[in-house]
Formats: sequence, C-alpha cells, structure tokens
Amino acid sequence: MSDPAATEASGDFAAVPDAFQRLWTPHRAVYVGQGQGAHDDCPFCEAPSKSDDDALIVARGEHAYVVLNLFPYNPGHLLVCPYRHVATYDLATVDEVTEIAALTQIAMRVLTVVSRAQGFNIGMNQGQVGGAGIAEHLHQHIVPRYGGDSNFFPIIAETKAVTRLLGDVRAAVAEAWPATDRASDPSTTRES
Repeated sequence: MSDPAATEASGDFAAVPDAFQRLWTPHRAVYVGQGQGAHDDCPFCEAPSKSDDDALIVARGEHAYVVLNLFPYNPGHLLVCPYRHVATYDLATVDEVTEIAALTQIAMRVLTVVSRAQGFNIGMNQGQVGGAGIAEHLHQHIVPRYGGDSNFFPIIAETKAVTRLLGDVRAAVAEAWPATDRASDPSTTRES
C-alpha cells in the first residue's frame, strides 16, 4: 500500500510537467463528496439536534448558528452555518445572510477578547471546485490569526500545533458570547 501522504513529482505524470508537487490527502475525502446533497449525512444539519457541548456549538441564532471547526487551522476557528440546508451564498435568504454577518461580527469581538486574536481570515469556499469540504451546506469560516501562528510544522512535519483543546475553546467562547437578550447589541461581551 502506498503512503497516503506521499508526494508526486509532476514529471511522473503523463501530461506536460509543471513546477508543482502534489501532496495526496485521501483521508480528507470524507469531506469531499460524502453526504453531498443528503441532509441525513450533513454534519451541519445534524449538529443543531445535538447538545452544544457534543456538537461544539458556541451560539445559536434564529436562522444560523456558530460552531467550532472540528479540524481548526488555529484555536478558535469558528464556522457560521445557516440551519437550512443551502449550498451557496446566493441561495441564502436575506434573513440568513443578515444573521450570518451579525454572528460573524460577534464572533470576531468575542475571539478578540477571549483569545486575543490579532487578525482574522474570514471566508466561504463555495462548491466543490471552490474548495468547500462540505459543499452542499453553506458555512463561513472565521479563523483567528496571531503573530507567528504559521511555521514549518504543517508543511514539513505534517503536524498542526493547536494549543488548546476543542472543548476548552468552546466553553471559553460560549461563556463570553453575549446573552440572547443582548444579541441585538453585538458590542457587548462578557469577559472571561
């Protein structure tokens, strides 16, 4: 059996070689194609029916919710998902888009307080060719960034150093999240 994290030089391909090395990651295939179009297999459809602790949900709104990414790029990597199983941003309702935006702003404020985030990457990969791991359910990434948070580990050592356990991060972010009755004023957060 070949090494699942093996690289292949472009000179080994049948086509014209290019300058890229390919790092094959078949273990990620469970996110690309599994459950696509099937609500029963969609983790973003299943999460709201679980407890917040079990699903790593940080906050619930009327049209969308915030959940910790199970495989974070950095501690505090959050996803904002509509409850409705919808694939792309243009198919989301005005209410869903509005709440996704509001929850994103609150998440940034909370992560700035709780984790002392120094910056953020925010974005949506839409469609399988657009890089979405779960292409059939819209979700926005909120990745807190810190000075020196990237190093050689992911590239050379095939390891991502994540400094906090998911449960601990979820608890801290959920504790600092504004109370439901204060959600209309996202500038208010409780410090932990």
